[in-house]
Amino acid sequence: MTIEPSVVVDHVSKNFRQFSERNQTLKSAVMRGRVSRYRTFAALTDVSLRVGEGETVGLIGGNGSGKSTLLKCIARILRPDSGTIQTRGRVSALLEVGSGFHPELTGRENVYLSGAIRGLNRAKVSSLFDEIVSFAGVEEFIDEPVKNYSSGMYVRLGFSTAVAVRPDVLLADEILAVGDQDFQAKCLARIEEMRRQGTAIVLVSHDLHHVAEFCSRAAWLDHGRIVEFGDSRKVVTSYSDSYRAGA
Repeated sequence: MTIEPSVVVDHVSKNFRQFSERNQTLKSAVMRGRVSRYRTFAALTDVSLRVGEGETVGLIGGNGSGKSTLLKCIARILRPDSGTIQTRGRVSALLEVGSGFHPELTGRENVYLSGAIRGLNRAKVSSLFDEIVSFAGVEEFIDEPVKNYSSGMYVRLGFSTAVAVRPDVLLADEILAVGDQDFQAKCLARIEEMRRQGTAIVLVSHDLHHVAEFCSRAAWLDHGRIVEFGDSRKVVTSYSDSYRAGA
């Protein structure tokens, strides 16, 4: 029996509008006597890839290459203009530091809020609560508003909440960019544990060493197109050689 992949991205394109002149109101359009002016920017063009169960795929490329846009499309935060995306099972996304957190709420309240957003009832979050707080290392501050947290505390609690729900698909954007080395090691160990348990992971990172070391495959994006998709070490080497050649 053929096992279906956990993530299927099939010929996906996504465009944005870049406005040079924008009418904020109908009145401004009438007074100016012309419509807003913009050009279409192709953030993704005909992107296709598959991520299997228990596979970790890294997305690499320069700023503006389309990595984060692709991740947001997979998370259904953005809708592709063409093409299709299919995911199998529970999807958990950590796309920015403290994503889904309300700054005025305490860490405790945000854990329950984040769990509810990810489809867990209060009893299930309660059963996971001590594990979440312990992994994040914020026991002393869990009843403080998260607006008072450092960026490191934010990302630790956000990551801990995202992985505690035992997702079938984990999407993470530069999760290792914030935090000390001990926390990064804990993140990588947890990601490896999830991979062994069958979680499909799509990871955006500028840290090529981590991509080569912990991802089975990698996709190199440039100007919204996939340049190369395959073995992570080979793709990282190709990207690094290209970067050095153009420097």
